[in-house]
Amino acid sequence: MTTPVLAAAAVHKHYHLGRTEIPVLRGVDFAVAPGEIVALLGASGAGKSTLLHVLGLLDAPSSGAVLYDGQPVHQLPVRERARLRHRHTGFVFQFYHLIPELTALQNVQLAAMMGTSVWQYWQRRKAARSAAIAMLERVGLGSRLHHRPSELSGGERQRVAIARALLAEPKVVLADEPTGNLDSSTAASVLGLMFELQRERNLAFVLVTHDEGLAQRAHRIVRMRDGAVVG
Repeated sequence: MTTPVLAAAAVHKHYHLGRTEIPVLRGVDFAVAPGEIVALLGASGAGKSTLLHVLGLLDAPSSGAVLYDGQPVHQLPVRERARLRHRHTGFVFQFYHLIPELTALQNVQLAAMMGTSVWQYWQRRKAARSAAIAMLERVGLGSRLHHRPSELSGGERQRVAIARALLAEPKVVLADEPTGNLDSSTAASVLGLMFELQRERNLAFVLVTHDEGLAQRAHRIVRMRDGAVVG
């Protein structure tokens, strides 16, 4: 049996508001196989984004475990978790999270700096720049390398974010409402690109969405309600 590239085992997550404990995730079991596209579907407040943040090591579970390639990861030292997250996982968010002062190329090059020392990056900076240019060309932005986010359309910004997510050749991409900020035509184009890249690279994708139509394009749908998986 194939080991999941990413899994959650009995994951709970709660926050505190004063003395009140607010449960957000309630014993979530979840797994993604290599090369699989899974849609996390549910209404706002179902816990989808929180689960994505826990899976991506951006937040820690209150209890339970997250596993990368079958190995639990949250007990690792902070620096090791950061390196593992960079090598294993890419992120695409609804609002792009690009640095406005940097060009498209510089935003993508940042991905090559993560998880390495300044000296390591300096040694391979030319190769990193070439890889970033190639990735931007692959997503259709070869003529927009030196444009800042304010000079790009919403669809172009999301393509920069996709290029940045894929530069480190992750095994899985976590995408939180990746087309939620785009018009329907642009959304279809960006989604088509994501699925092309998924097939080319045999990537696993976890797509958080409340859009039933988008979810139907995934290999499998996992439905969430009130912080739990319900189907």
